[in-house]
Order: sequence, then structure tokens, then C-alpha cells
Amino acid sequence: MSEQQSQRRIVITGIGIFSPIGIGVDEFRKNLLGGMSGVRPTQYYHNTATPGGIGGEVLGFDEKSVKKEYLSGKDQRKSLKMMCREIQLGAAAALQALTDSGIDLEAINHARLGVEYGANLMFFDPEGMMDACRAASTDSGDFAFEKWGGDGLSKMEPLWMLKYLPNMPACHIAIFTDSRGPNNSVTLDEASPGVVMTEALNILERGAADMMLVGGTGTRLHPVRAIHAKLFDPLGYDEAHPEASCRPFDVHRTGQVVGEGAACLMLEEEEHAKARGARIYGRFLSGGSSCVLNEEQQPDQKQAILNAVGSALRRAGMTTAELGHINAHGLGTEKADRLEAAAYRELLGEKGVPVTGLKGHFGNAGAATGFFELIGSLLSLKEGQIPKTLNCEEVESDLGIDVVTGVARAAGNQRFLNVNFTRLGQASAVIVEA
Repeated sequence: MSEQQSQRRIVITGIGIFSPIGIGVDEFRKNLLGGMSGVRPTQYYHNTATPGGIGGEVLGFDEKSVKKEYLSGKDQRKSLKMMCREIQLGAAAALQALTDSGIDLEAINHARLGVEYGANLMFFDPEGMMDACRAASTDSGDFAFEKWGGDGLSKMEPLWMLKYLPNMPACHIAIFTDSRGPNNSVTLDEASPGVVMTEALNILERGAADMMLVGGTGTRLHPVRAIHAKLFDPLGYDEAHPEASCRPFDVHRTGQVVGEGAACLMLEEEEHAKARGARIYGRFLSGGSSCVLNEEQQPDQKQAILNAVGSALRRAGMTTAELGHINAHGLGTEKADRLEAAAYRELLGEKGVPVTGLKGHFGNAGAATGFFELIGSLLSLKEGQIPKTLNCEEVESDLGIDVVTGVARAAGNQRFLNVNFTRLGQASAVIVEA
């Protein structure tokens, strides 16, 4: 890498967010700092397999509002028939981030604008298979595989494959913005945000682009994904106070809460941003990722976290003592919280860096949640605060970490680490300076 390339600094100049606690920067900031929970009985999903039918759902994002407000251009409306809800959310977040950045698409070199997007595997609603399954069933109602190719497949909804491919958010965003720069999609569930951020950082630092729309869209609230979550992890539920069902690091936590949403950042080379007078939210310093299996071929999330964070710190030329806080994965399950805390104890020693977890506000939306958390820290630090861990009233004593509880804590250091990991042993970490 040349000296000129190594000096390229990358900043955040735009934010788009569709979350269970609000759409857009202003609403998200107000509700985050106000301690709002977006966990509630769902309205869009009527048959999600969660205790009490609760989840972190994005309100105000329906067929009417999408066409009128969020994807209202002629070409965008025409594309809606090829976009499931997750893809629509992802595209809307990217367009919102572009608008927030103030970039004039008429004035830029489109070959210098790229897209990096994270996503989950996407599934269609069970109702979408009803006609096809009926057509491929016997008179007694049993599914007959031999009838599927001839009778069932023809009853599938048109364009069904294009509606659910996880690379389609990046494709649609590139078309809508005429982005001709690097374009990639990552499907690493909760680890996706840190991976797409770091890939974009590599692209920008080596001079292959000047601007990158970098985001993630995901759901665990979708009926099929909620079943998967229920099979693999305990799901939290507080019958008396559903909004408090997700309790990261709390001694009384009962499991994760599923959610949905999308968020996007405009990453930009600093001199390019300054030349156009852009507002700068923060600087993206570093990132790292890892995937680890132990000798028994079982996921080792703790070691993956240690590897990812260690890589990010080395790239930034930092030590943990230089961090103002950690915005943790904080899933709210006993197993995940304990192994994450163990990793931080090993990383931090006696340094006592404050740790916060924001999933109490919106649950786990897979590939989107890390962006919610990163944006939460950015906006809170603008107010001089480290955000509190919502619903964490009594930290489990054996965790041995300094969890921010009760109220937000005054922030003196603007640098923070955001960590996310998956049940399969994948982890990612990014370091940002507000």
C-alpha cells in the first residue's frame, strides 16, 4: 500500500435507519435516549412463533408508506414486486443514508460509489406456499413429491426467487443510485455488520472508491426465522411487561427476543467529504472478523470474539485502555452473555472499560442489529453519553464486567468498540470514533 493510500481516513457522513424504536436518525435518537423499547406484540406478522407473539417490529413500514414515502420513485415502485420486506427495508435505509449524507448524485463520479450490504438468508411467508403445496398434494391431503415439478411449481408466486435472494439488497441499491463501484453482499447473520464495514474500509483505504453505502437488513421475526430461533435458543418473554422481555446481562434474563429492521451508513474518504462540506458523524478506525471451531468441531464464540477484537485493535494501533466503551452483542441468553463476558474479562483485565448492550430496545434483527448498536453509540456520544443497557436491573455478579445500567453514563472518550457474533462461531468487531 502506498503512503498516500495508507493516509486515507474514512468517515461516516450519512445514516439511514428503520428500527423498532423509530425510522430515521431523529426518531431513533429520541427514543433511544428516552429509554423506549420497541418490543411489543407484533402487528405486521400475525403468526410469528414467539412467546406472547412479541418482537421488535418496524412500525410505519407497510405497502402504502413504502410506495408513498420510502421507495416512491417510478423505478423503485416498479421493483417492489421483486422485493420481500427485508429487501425493501434495506433499500429504503440506503436511500435514507444517501439523502442524509447530502451527496448530490448528479455531481459525483458514479464509478467511485460502491455498495456493501449484509443480510440473512431470506424466506417467503408460509402462506406463499399454500397454493403450490395444495396442487402437489393427494386427495387425502398428503404431499406428493412426484407431483411437485408438474403441478406444484407452476403455482409458486411469480419472481419468487428474486424476491428472496440475500444479494438483492445490494443489487437494487446499486440500480437505484447508479452505483458503478465495488458491490458485494455478505450473509453472516449477526456478524455481517462488522464484516461489510471492514470490507468497505479496505476498499476505501486502497482507493478503489471514495464513497460506500454500507448496511445490513435482517429479520428473526419472520415466521420461519422465528421458528428457527425457537429451535436453537431460549426466547425471552416477560408476560407482565412484554417490553422488558430482552434483558442483556441481567441475572433474571430468560432469552433473546427476535426483531427486524435495516440500517445503512455512508462511508466516505475524509478529504472527499470535507471538499463538499459534509457533516461528519464519526471516523471509522478499524475492523476485524473471525470464525472458530474447537477441536470437537463445535463453535467457539469466545475465541472468535478475542480474534476479531484483537485484529481490530492491531489494525487501529490501539489497546483496550484507549476504548471509551464497548457496545456489546448482549443477546440476553445465559450462554451467550457469559461467553461474551468471559472474552471481555480476558481482553480488559482490570481496566474496567464500560460495557453496554442495546438489544433491550429492539431485540435481535440478525444482520441489521450491529448497525443499530453502532448508530446508537454514535448518536449517544454526540450527547456526551454512553447509552444504558435497557432492562438490565441487576447484573449477574459472575460476569465480571462493568455494565452501564440504570441511566446513561457520562462519556469522556469518543472511541468505542462494537462486537457481534453468531451461534456458529462467527464474530466481527469494529472500532469507531464519534
